[in-house]
Amino acid sequence: MLEKIRAQWTKVIRPLALRLLKLGITPDIVTWTGTIGAILVAVICFPQGWLWQGTLVMLVFIFSDSLDGTMARESGRSSKWGAFLDSTLDRLADGAILGGLALYYASRPDGLIWCGLAIAALVFALVTSYSKARGESVGIEVHAGLAGRADRLVLSLVGAFATGVGVSWALPVALIYLCAAGAFTVGQRMWIVRKAIVAEQATRPDADEKA
Repeated sequence: MLEKIRAQWTKVIRPLALRLLKLGITPDIVTWTGTIGAILVAVICFPQGWLWQGTLVMLVFIFSDSLDGTMARESGRSSKWGAFLDSTLDRLADGAILGGLALYYASRPDGLIWCGLAIAALVFALVTSYSKARGESVGIEVHAGLAGRADRLVLSLVGAFATGVGVSWALPVALIYLCAAGAFTVGQRMWIVRKAIVAEQATRPDADEKA
């Protein structure tokens, strides 16, 4: 859903990307800065119950997720290393955000269930990303899913912000959706890869079977 507006967003941030490049700032520096900032905000603010405050500060660092890619393309520095670094650090930021929300609920007397759901959402988010990478490593394109990374971030942060300003049900609802969407997406991607492998084997009956 939100992945579709990235092209328009790139046009908006392009002037800033060019300005940073002129100042000698590299895409990797922006990637590291954004990830470290997001992790610090998540593990400091969310467990303390500073949900809406943490969300507002987090937006500044989440912004860098698309900025570094634009800088890399504009400078001609797009590389396999840059893509690997960005993807790897994204997983750390995702883990910190949902982990921070889990800690927020862990400190509340009635928060055990929601703490568990936050952990489950984190696991599904990581497996969703892994299933895509693993599928593509065996030559199968895997793009299906109800919630991409951008959608997961928005749902998590909107839920956290709304709960922080008094809408107590917002974050639980977001976590329930993330768990359901994550479970469905993992199953869907497993089915896609399985179906593609079976189809490939059917056209190559003499191919060696996996031990």
